[in-house]
Amino acid sequence: MDAPERTRDGARDGARDAELKKELDATLQARRELGEEYDSALVESFLDKVEQRLDSVVDRRVRRQLAEERTTVARGARRGRTGDGWGERFGFTAVSLVLAIPLSAIAVANAHLPGLLIAWGGIVGVNAVHAGGWPPQWRRERAERGRQDSDWEE
Repeated sequence: MDAPERTRDGARDGARDAELKKELDATLQARRELGEEYDSALVESFLDKVEQRLDSVVDRRVRRQLAEERTTVARGARRGRTGDGWGERFGFTAVSLVLAIPLSAIAVANAHLPGLLIAWGGIVGVNAVHAGGWPPQWRRERAERGRQDSDWEE
């Protein structure tokens, strides 16, 4: 017989399975003693016990997941991460500069210097808007949504 596996919280699944096996054996023994007329009641009783077991396992896993998410959120909030940080700005700038190369080539090929100036004006404008958060209400609304989603305000 295999050794029972350990779950993350250290409880033995094998012990719980043994309890469930005992319940099944007891249900089968009761069926032998009581006869077939009690089959549906015995099966329903056993299924209720299985359902309770499943509910407790799911409930424990959900509570664990929620606790992990709250811990992650708390650690992220403590570090001041809001999604508007340096990484997002750097990434946006890097992508816009990479895209600037083909845009510049297309602009020069089609409209020469005026096309290049217009393309770079657009690139600078998009980066300025992103960096400045225009219109400002967008960032304010995003910040308010972030505060409302916090699990610590419950």
